[in-house]
Amino acid sequence: MEQQLLEKSTVRKVTLRLIPFLFLCFFISILDRVNISFAALQMNEDLGFSNAVFGLGAGIFFLGYFLLEVPGSAIMTKIGARRWISRIMVTWAIIAILMAFVTEPWQFYTARFLLGVAEASFYPCMVFYLSGFFQTKHHAKAIAAFMLAIPGANAVGAPLSTFLMQIEWFNLAGWQWLFILEAVPALILGVICFFYLDDRLEDVKWLKPEERNWLLEVTRKEKEAKQKVKHYTFAQALKDRDVLILSAGYFCWMFGYYGINMFLPTVTQSMSESLSISTQGLGWLLGLMYGIAMVAMILVGNHSDKKNERRWHVAACLTTSAVAMIASSFVAESNVILSFVFLTIALCGAFGAYSPFWAIPPSFLTESAAAGAIALINSIGNLGGFFGPYAVGYIRDTTGSFTMSMVFLGVSMIVSSFIIIFLVKQTGKALSRSADSKLHKSS
Repeated sequence: MEQQLLEKSTVRKVTLRLIPFLFLCFFISILDRVNISFAALQMNEDLGFSNAVFGLGAGIFFLGYFLLEVPGSAIMTKIGARRWISRIMVTWAIIAILMAFVTEPWQFYTARFLLGVAEASFYPCMVFYLSGFFQTKHHAKAIAAFMLAIPGANAVGAPLSTFLMQIEWFNLAGWQWLFILEAVPALILGVICFFYLDDRLEDVKWLKPEERNWLLEVTRKEKEAKQKVKHYTFAQALKDRDVLILSAGYFCWMFGYYGINMFLPTVTQSMSESLSISTQGLGWLLGLMYGIAMVAMILVGNHSDKKNERRWHVAACLTTSAVAMIASSFVAESNVILSFVFLTIALCGAFGAYSPFWAIPPSFLTESAAAGAIALINSIGNLGGFFGPYAVGYIRDTTGSFTMSMVFLGVSMIVSSFIIIFLVKQTGKALSRSADSKLHKSS
C-alpha cells in the first residue's frame, strides 16, 4: 500500500512538471510545421505556386529532417536533451520567420529544407527524455499526453492561422504575418527550456528524496529486464529487425498522414464553399475536427495502457483512418457533410495510433539504443512526409481531382497497419511484468 501511494505521488509530480511544458514546446513546433498548409490558401496565389510546387516545398521539410535526425539524436545523447531541445527551438524559430520573405520556388524549397534540418531530432529527444522519467507501463499515457499537441496545434492553429491571415501590416500579407507571429513563441520557449528542464533523473530537485530513489530503482529494474532481451548500443539499435520493421510501417503511415494533413485546408476549401462557409469559418470547422481527434487520441492511449497492448491498437487506428479517408473522397460531391464526417474519423484514426506506436521502442530498448531506434524510425518514417504531399500535389495537377490522391494515401496507411502487425513480439508487456515482479521482491 505504501509503495502504491509512493508510485502515485511520484508519477503525478513527474507528469505535472514535465508534460505541460513539453506539450507546449511540441505544440509550437507542430504549429510552425503545419501552418504552411493554411498559408497556402493565400501564398500559392500571391506567389504563383502550383499544387506540385507547394507539395514539393511542404514535403522537402522532411528531407532535411531525415538527413539530420539520427546525427542529431546522437549529439543529444552526448550533450543532454535539455541543451539540444533549446538549440532546436531557437534555430527553427529564426528560420520560420525567414519563411515569410520567400518569393521564388527555390527560396521556398531552401527555407523548408533548412527548417527540417533545424528541427531534426526534436521529437526523438522528447520521447527519449520522457522514457527516462516514466515506467514502461506509463509510457503510452505519458506520450499521449504531450502528443496531444499534434491534434491540439491543428485544432487551435486552424482558426488562429485563418485569423492571422487577415492581418496586413507594413505592406506584408496575412500569410507572411502568419509565419512571423507563430514563430515568436518558439524563440521564447527555447530560452526557457535551457533553465527549466533537468538532463537526468538523478539531477532533479523537485522530487522528494524517497520519490526520486523509488523512481530511480524502478527504472533501473526495467532497464535490466530490457537489456536481458536486447542489450544494444546506439549504432546496434539501428540494425535491429524490429526497429527496421517499425521504420517501414511508420514511413507508409506518414506518407498517408502528411499527404492529407498538408492539403486538408485546400481539399476542404471547395467543399466549404458549397456550404457557404468563409475562410475563417473553415478554420473553426477544421479546429473542431482536430479537437475531436484529440479526444480519440486520449481514449486510445489510455486503452492501450490498460490492455498493455500496442500493435493491434496501431493497426486498428490506421485501417479505420484509411477507410474513412477513401470514403470521404467518394462522397465529397454528393454529400459534403458526410464527407466532413469521414474526414474527422480519418483524423481520429491517424492521431489515435501515435501514442501506442511510440510506446513500442522504449519497451524493448534502453538509453542510447532507444534514442537511436526512435531517431531512425522517425527519420525514415518522415521521408513519407516528403513523398506524400508531393504525390498528392502531382496527382491533383495531373487528374484535376483529389479523389485518386486520397485512395493512394489510404492504401499506404493500410499497408502500414499490416507491416506493424508483423512486428515479431510484444516485449513491452513481458518486460513490464518482469520489472514489477522484481521491484516487489526487492521491496
